[in-house]
Amino acid sequence: MATRLVQIAMNARDDSALGRFWAEALGWGVDSEGPGVTNIEPVGLAYPDPAAIFIDVLRVPEPKTVKNRVHLDLATTSAAHQAEWVERLRALGAKPADVGQGDVPWTVLADPEGNEFCVLEPREVYWDTGPMAAVAVDCVDPRAMARFWGEAMDWTLHEVTDDHAVLRSAKAVGPYLEFLRTPDVKTVKNRTHLDVRPYPGDDQAAEVARLRALGATDVDLGQGDVPWTCMADPEGNEFCVLTPR
Repeated sequence: MATRLVQIAMNARDDSALGRFWAEALGWGVDSEGPGVTNIEPVGLAYPDPAAIFIDVLRVPEPKTVKNRVHLDLATTSAAHQAEWVERLRALGAKPADVGQGDVPWTVLADPEGNEFCVLEPREVYWDTGPMAAVAVDCVDPRAMARFWGEAMDWTLHEVTDDHAVLRSAKAVGPYLEFLRTPDVKTVKNRTHLDVRPYPGDDQAAEVARLRALGATDVDLGQGDVPWTCMADPEGNEFCVLTPR
């Protein structure tokens, strides 16, 4: 039994507007499964596909108040590509953001609702990921996060140090999941969280029980009666266990 990361869920005051931004930013398509939910999907891929991490934008009433602990890193193939993409993103409504990065080769921006993301300088490791290089998660202990998520999912652990941990789909395709050490601790509900899904034929309840045994806890996000289970990892980062598919 195992799960795999299939999508991220991003909170927004206006899911439709933020969904349009990210669809245009990534060159993906837009759909909706119902009011208050905008789905951002790569063109030509059938969900779920290990070659991409899909995005669900979910409407919420509360505004963003603190720096996000989960953000996207975008991949570029050349310095010119990076500069062109930054210019296009700013034309779409992104703004420069200062998260204390100092003098770095990547560019930190914020989307129209203030969610930070990075446009990376060219890095060979990301040349086959598609436009999304990685989902990056701030954490206190990357080694502990690697232990939990390495057992929670069937993704491959590529690297782990005191400062970062890196995982990728066992199929060796798509974006990476990276845990980055930071001194800050989690104080509020994450506005972006991971959604994992068991494989077809697996038992969702058994998978949830297995994740609890690994150190996950149940959380109430006001989700009500839904087919998925809301949990938190050992550092309190919320995630959802979806139905097998």
